[in-house]
Amino acid sequence: MEKIVIGRFDKADFPVLNLNDVAVKIDTGAYTSSIHCDHIIEDDDGIHCTFLDEEHPMYNGKKFSFREYDIVFVRSSNGIIQKRYQVQTKIKIFGKVFKISLSLSDRQEMRYPVLLGRKFLTKKFIVDTELSDVSYNQKLNENKSSI
Repeated sequence: MEKIVIGRFDKADFPVLNLNDVAVKIDTGAYTSSIHCDHIIEDDDGIHCTFLDEEHPMYNGKKFSFREYDIVFVRSSNGIIQKRYQVQTKIKIFGKVFKISLSLSDRQEMRYPVLLGRKFLTKKFIVDTELSDVSYNQKLNENKSSI
């Protein structure tokens, strides 16, 4: 498979979660990918959380439930190990749908609600740090062409 050039930042769709044009940060220093959630609760039905993204008022505060999930331990950049819930879903970027594992984390202090790490990027993408919104701009141009 030929690798796709991606920039430092982009926007992606998460079709299973019904989230579109969500800002993502490409982080080759992170191993796992994560999504900004709050109020994460585990009960007999699974895990429940609230998606947070102030740029998307129609998504900000959207509630999700997952019956299938894993518990993982992630070492943050400051060296602290955190217990996190990890879910499997799909991401659409560059017009292609890929499987992705996302850990649910409080990214309150971060600018981007989704972080794409090496586990997802490897064998699919090459990162060019001078670029941004490559997939999103391609999507906009394709939508203009189809009108």
